[in-house]
Amino acid sequence: QVQLVESGGGLVQAGGSLRLSCAASGRTFGSYAMGWFRQAPGKEREFVAAISWSGGSTYYADSVKGRFTISRDNAKNTVYLQMNSLKPEDTAVYYCAAGNSRSYYTWAYDYWGQGTQVTVSS
Repeated sequence: QVQLVESGGGLVQAGGSLRLSCAASGRTFGSYAMGWFRQAPGKEREFVAAISWSGGSTYYADSVKGRFTISRDNAKNTVYLQMNSLKPEDTAVYYCAAGNSRSYYTWAYDYWGQGTQVTVSS
């Protein structure tokens, strides 16, 4: 069982940066692939980024490639999402998730956090 808690969301102007954190409970954090997803009002939840259990492999949605960076610190049971050059279309609730494989499908993840709001003003 893994419990996930996101933090670091907020209001930022276009072009600004935010770093999201996702703290995990449980001693098996290091064995899970981790993903970040987001959901804007009236839209489906969409993939943002994923990272393998070791941190050696990452995967990004085309819409954030080159602007966002996913990383993890297994010693701290935490995964991060550094978001730079933010755009108004990045506004959404951001969720972290844990699963057995690095995937862009929501169904591949077994555990989800409660989400953190990111709002980018123009």
